[in-house]
Amino acid sequence: MLKKLRIQNFKGWKDTGEIAMAPITLFFGANSSGKSSIGQFLMMLKQTVELQDRKTVLYSGGKNSAVQLGSYQEMVFQHYETNKISFDYNWTLPEEMKTKDPLSKNEFSGNNISFNAEIGFENTLILNSLEYNLLKDDKSVLSIGMERKEQETGAYEVKADKYNIMRNPGRAWPLGVPVRFYGFPDEVLAYYQNVDFVQELNLRHEKLFRSLYYLGPLRTKAERLYSWSGIEPENVGYAGENTISTILAARSRQIGLVKPAGRYVSAEKSFQEVIALKLKEMGLIEEFKVGKIAKQRYEYEVKVRTKGSSDWVDLPDVGFGISQVLPVLVQCFFAPANSIILMEQPEIHLHPLAQSALADVMIDVIKSKEKGKDRNIQLIIETHSEHFLRRLQRRIAEHSDALKGKVSAYFANVSQTPTTLEPLQIDDYGNILNWPRNFFGDEMTDIIEQSKAALKTQKKLKKNRTSEACQ
Repeated sequence: MLKKLRIQNFKGWKDTGEIAMAPITLFFGANSSGKSSIGQFLMMLKQTVELQDRKTVLYSGGKNSAVQLGSYQEMVFQHYETNKISFDYNWTLPEEMKTKDPLSKNEFSGNNISFNAEIGFENTLILNSLEYNLLKDDKSVLSIGMERKEQETGAYEVKADKYNIMRNPGRAWPLGVPVRFYGFPDEVLAYYQNVDFVQELNLRHEKLFRSLYYLGPLRTKAERLYSWSGIEPENVGYAGENTISTILAARSRQIGLVKPAGRYVSAEKSFQEVIALKLKEMGLIEEFKVGKIAKQRYEYEVKVRTKGSSDWVDLPDVGFGISQVLPVLVQCFFAPANSIILMEQPEIHLHPLAQSALADVMIDVIKSKEKGKDRNIQLIIETHSEHFLRRLQRRIAEHSDALKGKVSAYFANVSQTPTTLEPLQIDDYGNILNWPRNFFGDEMTDIIEQSKAALKTQKKLKKNRTSEACQ
């Protein structure tokens, strides 16, 4: 789970400042305020990690990528190629990392890792530096990284703190170029006697980004028939195209739901039952099921029964909002333990009441269990929904102890140049202490102007009636 994030000189952000992440982290702001860029940056790092080419520092994306950011000049702040993109983040480890120095016999262990890097452009992308810091309860245990030698083209040196690295005897040779934006090359292991643990740092970093899943704001429309060959998809897809295959693949899974106060609502339910229950709680349907159209066929149909009706209908025959929110629910409960789910506008095409209920679903997600263990899911959500936020505020007030530290929210403020990312201060009563001006529109001005217009209309009508009575 990400704990902190900071990005500098990327797209519209000179500096996001330190972003404190929580199990539910929300980003608000006007269109083109830059809030989407934060998610785009994380997805760029993910697609770089998953790229086969180990020499590509940053992969800005191709035809089928989650994000396509173009050239360095297009994505660097103010399009100045002399600006350097730098970033740092801190994440918790599902399992503690332990290492032992074979020379000193000292042991080191940590439950968090922080990482920072700086990338520049000199006819091509250049990684200027990378650094890892192993932390034990936020206290540094050791740090190690690579830094580019300014005087030698393509040459790097390893630097460490609180850990004495020892070079192998013999003639020195080049260390090699780092792997992508984060990795120590194999030459480092041969160059030093006691740095084998850097391989684990590489792997832990890759595991972090492989646990990141993305769902975009525009989801595919519902179909009448779905084919499934029995293969389990990794996720629902960037546009939710694998949603029904995912439901079918997860039929044997059982999910435990927990009240905000921390106790079980009921025994674990099947995956499909959980999805149906959440759709019902949101007021969207009464019943939901996925089944084969015939025994010998590998085609499936999704049937829905809406509230107040006894008839089952196909998914395309009900409100568009159901097909749009279904991938959101499925991805949230399908993702494996310790996943990070990045979503844009999960509330799209939902009416206000359902948007509010969706906030309750997100609380259910971060508190859900599987096989008796916490799933430990983190949700990073870009949203425009006031109703979504208001419900979260209410739940914080009702269950302040259970939800303490579980929600963080940020507002992209474009009234300043450059744009700033302001943390919303939410107290234990759900109050936002620093509510930004015109956060969700100027409601009070609209009320005042409506009252003025109504009074003006009343006077006009009264005048007309008086005139007609005198004739």
